[in-house]
Amino acid sequence: MQGGDAAATGMPEPEKPELDKPEWVRPVTAGVMAAVVGFASSFAVVLEGLRAMGATPGQAASGLLALCLAMGGLGVLLSLRLKMPVSIAWSTPGAALLAATAVPAGGFPAAVGAFLVAAGLVVVAGLWRPFGRLVAAIPGPLAGAMLAGVLLGLCLAPFKALGSLPMQALPIVLAWALMMRLNRLWAVPAALAVTIAVLILGGGAPVIGGDLAPHLELVAPRFELQTIVGVGLPLFLVTMASQNVPGLAVLQTNGYRPEPGPLFTATGVFSALAAPFGGHAVNLAAITAALCAGPDAAANPRRRWLAAVVGGAGYIVIGAIATLAAAVAAAAPPVLIQAVAGLALIGAFGNALTAALARPAERESALVTFLVTASGLSVAGIGAAFWGLLAGGALWLLLHRR
Repeated sequence: MQGGDAAATGMPEPEKPELDKPEWVRPVTAGVMAAVVGFASSFAVVLEGLRAMGATPGQAASGLLALCLAMGGLGVLLSLRLKMPVSIAWSTPGAALLAATAVPAGGFPAAVGAFLVAAGLVVVAGLWRPFGRLVAAIPGPLAGAMLAGVLLGLCLAPFKALGSLPMQALPIVLAWALMMRLNRLWAVPAALAVTIAVLILGGGAPVIGGDLAPHLELVAPRFELQTIVGVGLPLFLVTMASQNVPGLAVLQTNGYRPEPGPLFTATGVFSALAAPFGGHAVNLAAITAALCAGPDAAANPRRRWLAAVVGGAGYIVIGAIATLAAAVAAAAPPVLIQAVAGLALIGAFGNALTAALARPAERESALVTFLVTASGLSVAGIGAAFWGLLAGGALWLLLHRR
């Protein structure tokens, strides 16, 4: 195929195939790694976010399973249909937003209602281009600053844990730091493994009983205006700005040119399907997408879709341990789970802060957004993320709008 034909189909030029091993080995390996790393590195953040919204351990386990099924099923569906490595993940920044927000007045049902509204907004952004352009017009530094303010509290958790439980937290932080030097992808899974070992060796291993079989719990949504504004709208914004847009950029960097609108619409629809069972949001993956879409997944770019299919199937299989993961997280000391979640978010915090401060002319507006968001300000039951973006946006308009 000529270069012009490849460009016309939105696919990169094929590279010379490998001769040393079967062509399916590398994409299958990359897909399995993407699923394991994607789950192990951030499921603690998801559980902490759902718990903060008032979910019971059973509802949190259901939400985790619903997210695994949604991102696995959608990843397989899109990759098979487009023959591109389209990886789907849960919204880790969105989960961090939930963890930094107070329990809504209507409890977890109100949070589920906000999840549905956020999913609906993603669908609208995918279907209606003017609305998508409006979301994209939010200044990058303000979006980065809001995300950094949301992440700050959880990123401080590992170091607070060193003060409150030094003998337990220190091995966790050290394992994370050492693995960061050896292989950054496995740093958080290593910290999680040490957390479990610390609990067992310290005699504080959680006693887990009851039915650990995977299950879904239906939660009837409640639509509360305060929760929609304070949770649903910020969840939509951080999911689009911090996950969907970077995920699309990863695909484009590796030579794939899918239409953005249908991808965003699909993630919104599957988020809406997961929401009644406790799932907050799914979106295009970024880090795990790089594992499946990059040259390590296959020498021939036209075969890398197999990696995303295997990764999606892996998430569905891993969903079988969702109830066990939620039970361990619920029974372990909360400060240790928060510490692991914070370690998982340090990289994202650094990226968000860099984006916030990248443009000197907009730095003051970004800093106001960051500080208000990080302050935990709540007015009329609406959380700090909304007020941070509103305050920073107002200052940005004052200083830059002509």
